[in-house]
This record gives sequence, structure tokens and C-alpha cells, in this order.
Amino acid sequence: MANSSSIPHFLLLPLPGTRQLQLLHFCLFLAIYLAALLGNGLIISTIASDHHLHTPMYFFLLNLALLDLGFISTTVPKSMDNSLRNTRDISYAGCAAQVFLFAFFLSAEFSLLTTMSYDRYVAICRPLHYETLLGSRVCVHLAAAVWVGTFLYALLHTANTFSLPLCQGNALDQFFCEIPQILKLSCSTSYLRERGLIVVGVCLGFLCFVFIVVSYVQIFRAVLRIPSHQGQQKSFAICLPHLAVLCLFITTGIFANLKAPSVSSPSLDLVVSVLYSVVPPAVNPLIYSLRNQELKAALSKLIRGCFQKQ
Repeated sequence: MANSSSIPHFLLLPLPGTRQLQLLHFCLFLAIYLAALLGNGLIISTIASDHHLHTPMYFFLLNLALLDLGFISTTVPKSMDNSLRNTRDISYAGCAAQVFLFAFFLSAEFSLLTTMSYDRYVAICRPLHYETLLGSRVCVHLAAAVWVGTFLYALLHTANTFSLPLCQGNALDQFFCEIPQILKLSCSTSYLRERGLIVVGVCLGFLCFVFIVVSYVQIFRAVLRIPSHQGQQKSFAICLPHLAVLCLFITTGIFANLKAPSVSSPSLDLVVSVLYSVVPPAVNPLIYSLRNQELKAALSKLIRGCFQKQ
């Protein structure tokens, strides 16, 4: 029985066999990564530079953009590097860092999306109490709770996972280091402790999901009672992008982690993991900006200002 620390490196999921397909994989991931950097960078710059957007909704959106940048930067650059160099290796320390950062950004993103649903609920269902329930101090405390709480949660998962003895080799059936894949290499019953932590995390995630569903049921009931058709359109324009992001993130994440072993295969696991770990950070800026007139106007103003300075 070998301790996990005796493993010098791990082997990630083999990439397509031909060199042309490997380069295609590199170019595809590069395009997605650059789109995520550009989109989230523009959202961060726009919200930070326009004082009209210094409201709770855009404060949480700025935090989401920061999380998206970290989320996609955790897995994609290493995968592109492996494709370019035609290798599968990732160091032990690099794998531990990926596990920690992936668990952190994944749980933080879901927690923040839950917080944003509360923001939308208060804004539409209790508008007269909005400033009281979501003042600047409350928003900072909620964001800090998300960042600190998920940091400790990810640290606990990482420490527990890499304290397990591994004796089933060092090959992972994923293009990045993922906790369930590392647990498959364990030869100790101690892995049940980590499984227990995962179950606790799933239960907490389910409670967040129930909170989100209840919030949106109340939101849509309130919106449909608005007598003005224009008022309904404005409310839906604010809520639907957030709901679209939630659906994409939750459905792909649930399928990836709860699908039956009988329908599991390396190719399917790869596609699903890309859908919930790579695609959302790239498309979130597009989803939020297309239906948000305030954000589009502020972004146009920022771009015009940059060209005028030149």
C-alpha cells in the first residue's frame, strides 16, 4: 500500500490519437478560453468603472465574473499545454492545486448563484425593503461568506483526498484532476470519509437548489401580477439570464456527478465535464449582457471612451 505522496505525477485522460486532433483540441479550448477572458474581463471593467452599476445585483455579477475567470483558468490552460506538448502528465502538486481550486470555484459559483437568486427575490417581491435587506454592508458580508466558506470547504476536501493511500495506479479518466477520479485510485476504506463529505456537499447543494426554486416561484408569481406589460418585460429581462445560467450549470453538474455507472464512458465524461466546467464561464457574460440594457449601455460607453482616448 503506497502513500499518495509517493506518486510523483498523475496521468490525465488521453487526448485524441492523431496530432491533428490534438491541435484541434488546443485551438478549440484556446478559443473558449479567450472568449471567457474577454467576456468576463469586460464585465468586470464595466461594472468597476461605471458608478451607476454599483448596486447589489451588479456587485454579485462582478463576483461571478471573477469566479468564472478562476474556474476556467483552473483546468483549461493545463489541458491546452498537454495538447500542445502531446503529453498526459500533471505533477502531484499541480494535481492537488487543481483539486483545491476546482472544488473552491465550483462550490463558490453555486453559492453565489444562490445568493443572486435571493437578490432577485428581494428586488422584485420586496422592493420597498431592498435597501434594508441588501445594503452595501450586507452584500459585502454575503460575498465574503461565499468566498471564505467555500475556501474552507475546498481545503477540507483536498486535505482529506490527498491523505488517502493510492494503490490503483496514477491514471485519471478525466482531462483534469477531479476528486471522484482520485478516489477510484484509493485502496483504503478511509475513502468513505471523503465520500461522506461529498454527500454532505450534495445535500447542501440540494438545499440551495430548493431555495432557488422557491425564490423563482415567488418571483414569477410577483411578475405576472404586474399590470404593465413593459414592467413584466423588464423584470423577465433581469431574471431570465440568471435562470438560464442556473439551468446550464445545475443540469450538467448533476448529470456529471449522479449519472449511473452503466452510462459512463471516458468520452461521455469528457463531454459532460466540459459542459459544466468550461462552457458556463465562457457563455455567462454573453447570457447576462444580451438582455441587460444597463450593462450593454455601460459597456458601449466604456468602449467609446477607450477609442476616444486613443
